[in-house]
Amino acid sequence: MEFKHKSVLLEEAVDGLRVKPDGTYVDGTLGGAGHACRVCEKLSAKGRFIGIDQDQDAIIAASERLGAYKQATIIRSNYCYMGQELSARGIYGVDGILLDLGVSSYQLDNEERGFTYRVDAPLDMRMDQRQSQTASDIVNGYEEKELYRIIRDYGEDKFAKNIAKHIVAAREKKPIATTGELTEIIRGAIPMKIQATGGHPAKRTFQAIRIELNKELDVLRDSLDGMIDLLNDGGRICIITFHSLEDRIVKTIFRKNENPCTCPPDFPVCVCGKKSKGQVITRKPILPSEEEMEENPRSKSAKLRIFERSRS
Repeated sequence: MEFKHKSVLLEEAVDGLRVKPDGTYVDGTLGGAGHACRVCEKLSAKGRFIGIDQDQDAIIAASERLGAYKQATIIRSNYCYMGQELSARGIYGVDGILLDLGVSSYQLDNEERGFTYRVDAPLDMRMDQRQSQTASDIVNGYEEKELYRIIRDYGEDKFAKNIAKHIVAAREKKPIATTGELTEIIRGAIPMKIQATGGHPAKRTFQAIRIELNKELDVLRDSLDGMIDLLNDGGRICIITFHSLEDRIVKTIFRKNENPCTCPPDFPVCVCGKKSKGQVITRKPILPSEEEMEENPRSKSAKLRIFERSRS
């Protein structure tokens, strides 16, 4: 299957980076290289681009698309290792970092990957297929209270307790092997009147399992401060999120890096000694245009936030 993915907020994200022709830029979620190609187009021979992705299919597709750009280096890794990967190549500061945290169209549409509830496929959902644990291990192995926790916290589904209960009851009869089987179990746990008006009943549970399996929120939360530290003076980090959990983490950490002071509000001067690392450029997130949402429905939940480093 050909790796196809329509980059969301393409112009807005690349414009947000303010690419300098001789700068160094990193895309930590390379995907099909849509954003990457646009960045490379703006670089001179002295510029440098590093693309990182943990998905082997993305690496193959991006390598083909970026083959004409000698400035480009492609690395199969998780963006949480960005600092180590860059230092191993003699890079200790960059002028821009981009993260597009959405699941690619290829991953959603490739039935074998098991990301979607719309077709029956093995329960996989691994972003990195070198990983041994799959969605099946979570669905069939987690205790009911743990299933409830992740569906409640990562899926934000008010029927999380009932869904977890139905999953455990079903797997006692036989292991749940496919996305189709899981979807039918979820349908049985949600009232029909809710299903009629609340969108696909399995959407939130599938999101929760995917986030848990790939440690998506932990990786984002644990990596952001380090990526900001990698930025040169005036460098920018642009992050595109697709659900409220991711967006909340980005918003909070950007604000903390802008104003890290922990002194009580009534203190006349700061005594904690914590200095700002820069400023939040987007007080409100940048959203897709009506035209983009019409052309690409998967962009509807996207939000772009930008932070600029200042070392003065």
